[in-house]
Amino acid sequence: MEKSPTKLEYYDDMWRLQCGATLLCHSKGDDGRHTLILDRTIFYPQGGGQPADTGFVLFDGLDNKFVVCDVRLKDGIVFHYGSFESPTGEFEPTLEKGKEVSLFVDMPRRKLNSRLHTAGHLLDICLPRIGLGHLEPGKAYHFPDGPWVEYKGTISQNEMQSKEKDLELEANALISLGGKVSADILPYDEAAKICGGCLPDYVPKESSPRIVRIGANPGCPCGGTHVADISEIMEIKVSKIRSKKGLTKVFYNVES
Repeated sequence: MEKSPTKLEYYDDMWRLQCGATLLCHSKGDDGRHTLILDRTIFYPQGGGQPADTGFVLFDGLDNKFVVCDVRLKDGIVFHYGSFESPTGEFEPTLEKGKEVSLFVDMPRRKLNSRLHTAGHLLDICLPRIGLGHLEPGKAYHFPDGPWVEYKGTISQNEMQSKEKDLELEANALISLGGKVSADILPYDEAAKICGGCLPDYVPKESSPRIVRIGANPGCPCGGTHVADISEIMEIKVSKIRSKKGLTKVFYNVES
């Protein structure tokens, strides 16, 4: 029987860290990890250059918890991977479909990942402001071990060092001003208008994409989590710009 897509609760509220859900399936893989499939989730599954949320799941009526160590999305279904723990250690539960559960996301991890992810968007916004409007957004890696954003197009060797400082200064100026960050699922035509008149080719024209707006700037399609206000990024440090073979990569981090 085909499973219905998992409802993504963080789509509607990126700053909510708890929610209730219903268990649809529980299994154990050859690697020893347990897997939960729920009707809904507040956990962000790894993707879009952003790491997965971690946290735990509590089961109604049971004195134990499921520790979530990884979350993945496949064909609309979210898979929660982890292990069960009780006050006496690990155990092997028998769980029935339909059991009610409560989900709790690790707040510090979500907050850091959201700051890194939003900072990447902010760098996109700043490029035209420092004379690099010809660079087109490409890949992004918003993991704490070394976040970067990649753009299609190159700049000269002489520009790299000066643009590092220009980009950092421009981004931090916007952070100091602050501005609301919001996400809405919109009809295609309305989404295109908010995003400057068009959407990337990978967004189907019959779809209703989720559009994120960073302050008063044009929006962009994005499925990730973000801060509530630009000021929460606190400070961006641009460590390096590398440009070659038709691509420019900006390495950065967020300071506390």
